[in-house]
Amino acid sequence: MLRKGYNSALPSLKHDRHDRSLLASARAARSAYFKAIKRAKREHGATFLAAASAQSVWTAKKVAVGRPPARFPELPGANTPRELNKGLLDHFFPGEPPGPRDTILLPFADCQALEAEEIKRARARSSQSSAPGPDMTPNSVWKRVHRVAPHIILDLLAPLVAYGSHPLTLKRADGIVLDKPGKPSYDSPSSFRVIVLLQTFSKILERIKNSQLSCVAPACGVLNQHQCGSLAGLSASDASTTLTHEVKTLQMAQRKVSTLCLDIKGGFDNVNSTSLCVMLKAKRVNPYLVSWTRSFLSDRTCRLLYQGSAKIFAPVSVRTPEGSPVSPLLFVIYVSRLHSEIPMGLTLS
Repeated sequence: MLRKGYNSALPSLKHDRHDRSLLASARAARSAYFKAIKRAKREHGATFLAAASAQSVWTAKKVAVGRPPARFPELPGANTPRELNKGLLDHFFPGEPPGPRDTILLPFADCQALEAEEIKRARARSSQSSAPGPDMTPNSVWKRVHRVAPHIILDLLAPLVAYGSHPLTLKRADGIVLDKPGKPSYDSPSSFRVIVLLQTFSKILERIKNSQLSCVAPACGVLNQHQCGSLAGLSASDASTTLTHEVKTLQMAQRKVSTLCLDIKGGFDNVNSTSLCVMLKAKRVNPYLVSWTRSFLSDRTCRLLYQGSAKIFAPVSVRTPEGSPVSPLLFVIYVSRLHSEIPMGLTLS
C-alpha cells in the first residue's frame, strides 16, 4: 500500500514540478515507504534472532558478518599496477611466451570446406550461461545472429578453416583473479587462483575443430584404443563398466586382479605444442588441422582482472587453454603415448 501511494505521487509530480504541495506529498510518501522497509527488516531480524536454534544460529552469523570483501593482491616488490600484473602473470602462466611469428598464409588444397551444418551443431552445444571473454558477447547473441543471417558466421570462419589459422584477435582471454578463502596471508600469488574466460566466437571454431579431430584421430592412431572421455559417445561410465567387466571375467577364471589408477597433475599446463604438432604430423593427420592446432596454441594473450588491475593484454605461455572445447581432446592425444600395452591386462584412459 505504501509503495502504491509512493508510485501514484510520482506521475502528478512530473506534470507540475513547481507545485510545493505535490513535492511535499511525494517526499512524505517516499519517506514513509522506505522507513517502513527498514522497520520491517529490523523487526524481522530481532524475531529471527530471538527464536534462533542450534542450526539457524550459523545463518544469523552469516547475515551479521556478511560476505568477506575481495582481497587485493599485494606482492613483495610490486609497487605499481604493472609490476603487480607481471608478478601474477609469471606465477599463473610460467615460461617465456614466444613472440608473434610473421608467416605467409596459404590455403590448403585438400582442406574440407566448412559447411553451415557444422556451425549449427557447434552453436547447439554452446551454453547460454557461459561467461563471455574480452569480446563481452554472450552465446545468445551469436545464436541469434546465426538464426537471422546464417551466412555471417560461415563467411567469417570459412577462411580460417581454409588457411589453417587462428587469428590473434580470437586468442585473447580475460583472467579473473580470485582469492582462496582461509589463507593466513595474501601476499603471495599462490593465495589466489585465476579463472580464464575465452571469447565466445572463438569457441564456435574450436568446437568445429574438435569434431573434425575426433573423426580423424582414431583412424590415424593418435589416441589410445581404450580412450573413454573427450570423445563423442564415450565417457567415464564406459570406462568404469569396462573395468568392472574385465575384473569379474578374470575373477571367474580364478585369476588375481589388481587395479592401478594414475592422475596427471596440471595436465593442460604441460602440453608442449611443438611436440603435439610433430606427433600429429607423424601420424599423417590432415595438414590443415595440424596448422590450425599450431596456430591455436601459440601467441596467446591474457588480461588479468582484479581490483586495481592494469587491464592490459600481455603475452602468456598457455599450453592448452582451460575452458576451450578442443583442449581435452588435444590433451588426451598428447598423453596417448604414455599408455603401454600390459600383458594379460587392460589400459584404460
